[in-house]
Amino acid sequence: MVQAEEKGKRQQGRRRLTAHDWADAALAAMAERGLAAVAVEPLAARLGTTKGSFYWHFTNREALIEAALERWEEICTEEIISAVEAEPDPERRLRTLLRQATTSAADDPLEVSLLATADHPQVAAVLGRVTERRIGYLARLFEDLGFPGPEARTRGLMAYSSYLGHTQLAHAVPRALPQGAQSDAYLESVMDTLLRR
Repeated sequence: MVQAEEKGKRQQGRRRLTAHDWADAALAAMAERGLAAVAVEPLAARLGTTKGSFYWHFTNREALIEAALERWEEICTEEIISAVEAEPDPERRLRTLLRQATTSAADDPLEVSLLATADHPQVAAVLGRVTERRIGYLARLFEDLGFPGPEARTRGLMAYSSYLGHTQLAHAVPRALPQGAQSDAYLESVMDTLLRR
C-alpha cells in the first residue's frame, strides 16, 4: 500500500511527456552518437519514463525519427529565419544570420551528425528541404541587396557552403579555425568577400 502511494505521488509530480520531448531527446541522441543512437529503450531511460510513453506518441522508430527531423528543421531553420527577419536592413540581417548560424553550429554537433547520415532516406529528405530553404533565403537576402537573381543564388550557395565548411572544420579540426577576436574578423572578411561587387 505504501509503495502504491509513493508511486502515485511520483507520477503526480512528473509531467506528462509530449511528442516534442521525445523528438528533442532523439535529436540529442543523434547529436551525441548519430542516427543509430535513436532507440526506444535508451531514450525512455534518458527521459525517465517507459516505452509505453513512446508508443502513446509514435507507432515506431521511423515515426520518431521523422518527428525529430521535422523538429530540427523548425528550430534550426524556420525559427532562425523568423528571428532575423525582425532586422529591416538586409545586410545586417545577412551578417547576423551567418555569424549566429556559424557560431551556434560550432557548438552543436547535430548538423555534422545529420550530414554524416545523408544516405538515410528520412535524413536525405529533410536535408534536401533544409538546404533548399536556407540557400533560397540567403539568395533572397542577396537580391534584397541588389544582386540579380542568378548571381544572388550563386552568392547564397557560396554563403551556405562557407557555413557548412566552417561547421565541419569546427567539429573535425577546430584548431584550423581562428579563435576569439580573430574568429570575428575572419567571419567579417567572409561576409565582405560575399558582398563584394
